Amino acid sequence: MSMKKIAGIIPPIPTPFVNGKLAPEKLADNIEKWCRTGISGILVLGSNGEYVYLSEAEKREVVSVAVETMPADKILMVGSGCESTAETIRSTNDYARLGAQAALVVTPSYYAGRMTPEALEAHYTAVADAADLPILLYNVPKFTGININSETAGRLASHDNIVGIKDSSGNVAQLGEILNRTGREFFSVLVGTAGALYPALTMGSAGGVLALSNIAPGECIEIQAMTDQGRHEDAKQLYLRMLPVNTAVTATYGIPGLKAALDMLGYYGGDPRLPLQPLNETGKQEVAGILDSAGLL
Repeated sequence: MSMKKIAGIIPPIPTPFVNGKLAPEKLADNIEKWCRTGISGILVLGSNGEYVYLSEAEKREVVSVAVETMPADKILMVGSGCESTAETIRSTNDYARLGAQAALVVTPSYYAGRMTPEALEAHYTAVADAADLPILLYNVPKFTGININSETAGRLASHDNIVGIKDSSGNVAQLGEILNRTGREFFSVLVGTAGALYPALTMGSAGGVLALSNIAPGECIEIQAMTDQGRHEDAKQLYLRMLPVNTAVTATYGIPGLKAALDMLGYYGGDPRLPLQPLNETGKQEVAGILDSAGLL
């Protein structure tokens, strides 16, 4: 399937709920707002989208709303990974029929001890062979306990229908190894955490799918533009200024913190879905202070 190389800044967007129910109109409003910022596209049903808490019907609704709302020049990437290979193929092709343009496939992880490089390679090859849209590998050891090593990524990158990887390991040395081993023209190495954004870009990463880009899309875009222009000191300073914000909405406060920050910045954040707990008042004040000192409020 032909498409241009995936590059640039792609927010992995949260799923909005009102009283615990999916809020499609809030989702559409947020998407319209993000798409005016210069981002390359969005990812729905990623880790920040609380995809593990959504029913199949809700996932389809999220994809449908995004398809209807997205401008034609932006890419819509959809998280379609499931535990079994068969179910991953089914959901990937279902989202393809709904209009998604690329699928991000997380590593199966329930039987973590059995997810050897051979098992991962067999899984991704079978999915890529059967998928009706291009797929990207999703490496997020923090949540799965599974790491796609650079050798495995390198072998999978030779598959015509595997067009990239979102590496959220935060391991810059491994990211460099992946870049070394996946030199194919249409294979995109996307950094999955803003904590590694500037180093990843200097090594040749095509862009990032970053929680931070939900609340600071312009700054993330600017870091990439400055790096591309060789303005490394400027890029580094802006990157360093954004690091505390990234830490707040990932490691420290997670999705509840990200959603609280969105509420402060004119998007709809709302509460996460149970069992995740909303941020308390102290947490909200701390997030506001971090956004303020980074110049985002």
